[in-house]
Amino acid sequence: MNHTSINCIVEKFLCNTAQVEAGTGLQVILQGYPPLAVFHLNNGEFHVTADTCTHGNASLADGELEGEEVECPFHAGSFNVKTGAACSAPCHIPLRIYPSVVENGQVFLLE
Repeated sequence: MNHTSINCIVEKFLCNTAQVEAGTGLQVILQGYPPLAVFHLNNGEFHVTADTCTHGNASLADGELEGEEVECPFHAGSFNVKTGAACSAPCHIPLRIYPSVVENGQVFLLE
């Protein structure tokens, strides 16, 4: 028996790139997902992560972004927004990252 698998990628609109200044993050609420954070790195890249710190109930979009790391505004722990890795205490649990793409000045979540 032959099976054919077709992979369909769904793009879900998150925000316009102009809404997120370089070196900052933006919280986005998308139905069916936990709060998300869209980060705009100074090199022009955009990355999407879970917005809530894994150590406490803080919005990482409100944190300071330095290079690829965002610092939690509550306890100063940090995460790599590209990999989700916890980079400094008190954060130890990795942050969930989400695949995304930028097209025509818009950021989309890939599903």
